[in-house]
Amino acid sequence: MKPLLISLLQLWPRGSVSLLPRTMPERFGRKHRSVTLNHAYHTKGENTKPTERYPMPNKKDLPHDIIEHLEEAKMTNGFLPNVFKVMANRPEEFRVFFAYHDVIMHKKTGKLSMADKELIAVTVSVVNRTPYCVTVHSASHRKYSKKPTLADQVAVNWKLADLSDREVAMLEFALAVCRADNITEEHFQKLEAHGFDREDAWDIGSISAFFAMANRIALFTDMRPNPEYYNMDREEDKVQSSK
Repeated sequence: MKPLLISLLQLWPRGSVSLLPRTMPERFGRKHRSVTLNHAYHTKGENTKPTERYPMPNKKDLPHDIIEHLEEAKMTNGFLPNVFKVMANRPEEFRVFFAYHDVIMHKKTGKLSMADKELIAVTVSVVNRTPYCVTVHSASHRKYSKKPTLADQVAVNWKLADLSDREVAMLEFALAVCRADNITEEHFQKLEAHGFDREDAWDIGSISAFFAMANRIALFTDMRPNPEYYNMDREEDKVQSSK
């Protein structure tokens, strides 16, 4: 475990602390699930707790490097995303989680744009019914794509969203990975028909797999979206509605 941890931390560039916009399954038991989802979508200002199950530890009990990353994330985003607060409960997992996130999401090579990557995150999170990740990555997609409503369409029904054929092929592959389908050459051929090579397929698969894992952490910790995310980067809506 330690060699893997060291390798990942070496890949984690300083300053790469923002899991989401740089401006920032079903539950066990029907009754509990309905209450939790109601909280998750609550948008009033007082909804600032990251979770009731795993509150943020006292800073004095955290390692110095974790405190530095929390402070840097807050400065970068203008607020501290709740994922940082929750993951701070597990400092070693915090380091590896954000290191791997930054490696796959801020990779400089390949054909995936930041908007593509965030669209994968949104779609996977919708399938896994994860309010935190859907809300936060929708905000990030709005930022990078400059399309203020596309993530909302995907959240309702991605098959009816205004997606290009290229985006549909990308998401079909991502969801096959998310569902743990048997991946065949046909999956790769569909991607290749839209300009994606094998390296791009790996990127799509890695992002899908990472967020499928992150979704499950968000679910069992009862992670809730920061209210700031709901209206983030919706400015274009005003322009469209005024035409």
